[in-house]
Amino acid sequence: MLRDWKFEIQLDARSDKAVYLQIADALIKDIHSGRLKSGDALPGSRNLAQLLKVNRNTVVEALNVLLIEGWLVSKERQGTFVADTFPDLRKIKSDTNAAATSKSIQNKHYRLQFDDGHPDTKIAPVMELARAYRQLFNQKAKWQMMGYGDEFGNLEFRKAIVQMLNHQRGMQVNEQHICITRGSQMAMYLTAQCLLTKGDHVMIENPGYKPAWKAFENAGAKLLPVNVDKDGLITEEVKNHLKSRKKIKAIYVTPHHQYPTTATLSLKRRLELIQLSNQFGFTIIEDDYDNEFHFGYRPLLPLSSFTELKNYVYIGTMSKVVAPALRIGYLVSNNDSLVEKTGNLRKIIDVQGDGIMEQAVLQLIKDGTIKRHIKKATNHYKAKRDFMVTLLDKYISSKATYTFPEGGLAFWIVPHQPVNWPKVSGKLDEMGIKIITPDTYSFDQPANGIRLGYGSLSTVDLEDGIMILAKEAFGKSCPDDV
Repeated sequence: MLRDWKFEIQLDARSDKAVYLQIADALIKDIHSGRLKSGDALPGSRNLAQLLKVNRNTVVEALNVLLIEGWLVSKERQGTFVADTFPDLRKIKSDTNAAATSKSIQNKHYRLQFDDGHPDTKIAPVMELARAYRQLFNQKAKWQMMGYGDEFGNLEFRKAIVQMLNHQRGMQVNEQHICITRGSQMAMYLTAQCLLTKGDHVMIENPGYKPAWKAFENAGAKLLPVNVDKDGLITEEVKNHLKSRKKIKAIYVTPHHQYPTTATLSLKRRLELIQLSNQFGFTIIEDDYDNEFHFGYRPLLPLSSFTELKNYVYIGTMSKVVAPALRIGYLVSNNDSLVEKTGNLRKIIDVQGDGIMEQAVLQLIKDGTIKRHIKKATNHYKAKRDFMVTLLDKYISSKATYTFPEGGLAFWIVPHQPVNWPKVSGKLDEMGIKIITPDTYSFDQPANGIRLGYGSLSTVDLEDGIMILAKEAFGKSCPDDV
């Protein structure tokens, strides 16, 4: 039964914040204040729309945000209710002294963390995955799952990934070209160990992804940095390295959304890189870590989709599609010998993958759950990205530049003036806020920029974090437009 609850909110049409987010934040405020309690039923979207004099779709968007973030729950044929448990906003408003005190604890708990682009685990299809597991263990031949499997991964699962790569990413591969791994980092390690020998040189993007660099160095390779600009990897610098006649075995690239700058490698440079790879015989190791989340037109196809490319390794992951805890990645190559080597090495360090998990995810692919989840997640992240833009415009637009990413789950922010990021990080740490400093992805000198992930944070955390970051890093205590 609906309790007598009056929804009080003044919508501001001039505000930078979208109307549906104004509604969502007002509901959060009422939950936090106790006016709305756990288990309370909300009026229907039609009634709320009439009350607020807004389009019903606007109310639906607001409710969807709150459902995704965990403030509300939807019960079939009953309605929408305040969740039994929800984020404690008192932690968000805790004073800096309490945060500083917690610093003495070895495993510090941050109230707010800007990661480098993690997905929102609250929207992961956990119930669907659990259902798939139950169905697998209820089938008659369940005992067959308990034996050893294929070191390359479950055959049917490999076929499903191959179909996705061929149909959605323009590749031309089959199940013999792919090896399923426990995450993309394992795929990177296997590639490095099977492709490289001591003394080989590997060209890398600078700034770039250090865990990949460590995998190459562990295999005995030496790194050659190549700078990045707004069009991605600078191919003229690739040519300069090749002229040095060093033994260059490979290049590691993130062309879709360059890590960490989010730049997309231009078509002109893609073609140049492919031509250089064919001419000089080095392998292109392509890390396509967040292909699924793209908000504009269809994303550019991978380098590995170009039929003229002779030597490539393509690395992808399911961890961002479902959840980081789901350790399923894959590597694909047109080098049959290399794929065989990765399977043999994988068998030594990890006899097989998680065959049951692979079959469960396969079931979610077949019944359309993954497709529906990607669509839902893309809309969710697009809304967050748009909200993030309003925050950056509001708090730091006169102090830094930032691109409007067409995909991915992070922003790259470049300050107009040098920032002492270790000092800023220390101040934020005392407040219980964690950022990733530029040295984390720099080859030599720290990059003049910082990567802020937004996918895993709530809108409340995003505004709180950006407001404090603007003050500590850029000396802004008020919005730029004030």
